[in-house]
Amino acid sequence: MPTPDRTSLAAIVDAGRDLLELGGPSKVTMQAVAERVGVRAPSLYKRVRDRDALLGLVAEATIDDLGGRLAASDGSLSALARAYRAFAHARPQGFRLMYAVSGSGDAFARASEPVLRAAREAVGDERALEEARLLTAWATGFVNMELSGAFRLGGDVDEAFEYGLTRLATASDR
Repeated sequence: MPTPDRTSLAAIVDAGRDLLELGGPSKVTMQAVAERVGVRAPSLYKRVRDRDALLGLVAEATIDDLGGRLAASDGSLSALARAYRAFAHARPQGFRLMYAVSGSGDAFARASEPVLRAAREAVGDERALEEARLLTAWATGFVNMELSGAFRLGGDVDEAFEYGLTRLATASDR
């Protein structure tokens, strides 16, 4: 097995993110991560304090990934919402974890910047934070319901998402 010096914190976090998507937070154990990166579990403690710290690092990396995807969009509020939804579908366990683990305020601030910028452009500086919160809260609720299978009344969920975006945009124009 490689020595701990050959195992980077980034590799450990990536392994944790992969395990998370394979089976949820319960699958992210120090033993499972160690096996993935090719070291023995005690070696991980040289880089990560404990499992809670590992989950925090996984959540922060997930938020940073989301921020990168948001920044890569065209910057409009609707494109940001679509990127947010696509991210949640690509990394559903990570999406859930990033809201369940505390201590990621700096990462959320970085990831929020594209949304705040678009909100400023849409409604001005005075109401930008409220606009960003409205979009984020709506999209988060919609996506969480979608991921949990809560839309059981039929209809096209993609159309419903687009309808919601249109309604939010119309409300912002008033």
